[in-house]
Amino acid sequence: LCSLNRGLILITGPTGAGKTTTLAAMVDWINSNRDCHIVTLEDPIEYVHQHKKSIVNQREIGCDSISFTNALRAVLRQDPDVILIGEMRDLDSISIALTAAETGHLVLSTLHTIGASKTIDRIIDVFPPFQQQQIRTQLSMVLKAVISQQLITTSDGSGRVLATEVMITTPAIKNMIRDNKIHQISNAIQTNGKLFMKSMDASLVDLVRERKINTEEALAHATDPEYMRKMLS
Repeated sequence: LCSLNRGLILITGPTGAGKTTTLAAMVDWINSNRDCHIVTLEDPIEYVHQHKKSIVNQREIGCDSISFTNALRAVLRQDPDVILIGEMRDLDSISIALTAAETGHLVLSTLHTIGASKTIDRIIDVFPPFQQQQIRTQLSMVLKAVISQQLITTSDGSGRVLATEVMITTPAIKNMIRDNKIHQISNAIQTNGKLFMKSMDASLVDLVRERKINTEEALAHATDPEYMRKMLS
């Protein structure tokens, strides 16, 4: 994913799920392996990146700019190849991020959602009804992946372990987004393991079977507890 030249990659999950750490690791990989201009917009800056193979400019909201929206507009005039947006918070920042991804930039950002379907619905629902079909079409063209994260308490209580959902935007999923068939995406994720896709519930089931977490924790963090009960029975 980090080798892509354009498009939108979203890291999602609740507060404290490691989204910022994942984004920092992605920026570090790009910085180490690609010759490009990276601009980050963060609130606050948590990881400081040194120039490696890329040039990295970090901007802090509230210090270098008054808002993500203002910072995004300014960044697009600086000819970046990769833009990290700490969080897509409102209609304006989401709209500019989609346009940036559409016009040849790789955009990395986060949302406080769990699962690809809820993430896509959240983006579309931010816009008024008369704009939503246009946004579905735009999102279907630019969205490359949604990675959802949850940190789950281990069965022995000694720490936390990562559960992830991975959705890669295939041609079929593009059509689902464009045609407002978001409810079909979960099934598409479950049936595309060969493309490295995995649902959150399948990830939780694997952690239970590996004895890393207990069943109660898995059910508490499941997107579909009934489906999970069947998987574990």
